[in-house]
Amino acid sequence: QGCTQKYIVKNYFYYYLFKFSAALGEEIFYITFLPFTYWNIDHSVSRRMIIVWSIVMYIGQVSKDILKWPRPLSPPVVKLEMRTNAEYGMPSTHAMAATAISFSFFIATMNQYKYPFELGLVAAFVFSTLVCLSRLYTGMHTVLDVIGGALISAVLLMLLYPAWDTIDHLLLTNPFCPLFSIVVPLILCYNYPKLDYYSPTRGDTTTILGAAAGATVGFWLNNQYAAPAYTSKSFQPGFPLVTSTMVLMLARFFVGILVVLLTRWVMKSVVLGVLGYRYQFPLRDLEARRRLEVEVPYKFVTYSSVGFMATVIVPLLHELLGLM
Repeated sequence: QGCTQKYIVKNYFYYYLFKFSAALGEEIFYITFLPFTYWNIDHSVSRRMIIVWSIVMYIGQVSKDILKWPRPLSPPVVKLEMRTNAEYGMPSTHAMAATAISFSFFIATMNQYKYPFELGLVAAFVFSTLVCLSRLYTGMHTVLDVIGGALISAVLLMLLYPAWDTIDHLLLTNPFCPLFSIVVPLILCYNYPKLDYYSPTRGDTTTILGAAAGATVGFWLNNQYAAPAYTSKSFQPGFPLVTSTMVLMLARFFVGILVVLLTRWVMKSVVLGVLGYRYQFPLRDLEARRRLEVEVPYKFVTYSSVGFMATVIVPLLHELLGLM
């Protein structure tokens, strides 16, 4: 499955632009932008984005492994990425995520904050377009994969939008929300479509559903015992940004991301250690870590802990440090 082709970069602007754009559809973006929104912009906006993101990504990942459409052949295509090469192609989940996140952010904020409608629409379009084009440039998807992913995401957004407020209210107030938020994603992860060979799609899906589950439990707890659900004490966007506000935003972000990354590192080590002892395999045994009974609890517990810390513990830490 590895790409052995050699290539020469003739246009470094396009190369770095699309390599960066491709990263906007990966974990490094999710683990920074989504918490940043929660800590610095608006809790309700962040909740809606996470709901849409998790649903869209689950449907996209499962669709890949049901349709089983291959990625572009290499050669003639030169593939600039290796990790996702074992996955199927249709639909492009990068395109789905970029469309879902950018347009859900735009829709959730356009009636709450004062900014030009055209500016928000163009920003969402440019963001999603850059990510979509990056999948073609890096050789990971066909045009049809990308168009299919964007269209599926757009349809799901239109279907989910009328139910946003209802879903949000239920997740915040229903006494069974914490149980529902953990049990349902776990069932979906353990019953993920089986493939003839290993693909990272199940692990990535478990990561996404785990993070969303932990965050959802955090939203519910905050609503029950901490801040009011439909208001945010955080920064409300406006122009121009004063220096003190920007400093506070950056401080909240760096404190929060440090806690998030530390949580991920600690939980990975602890959960893998427990599972290694339970199933008798060395921690560096990659094949053992790919087994269903190891991969699902390992990924789910780790990233649900990350989601919980980001929504519950980090805001408490912000308040303790006087950053609110």
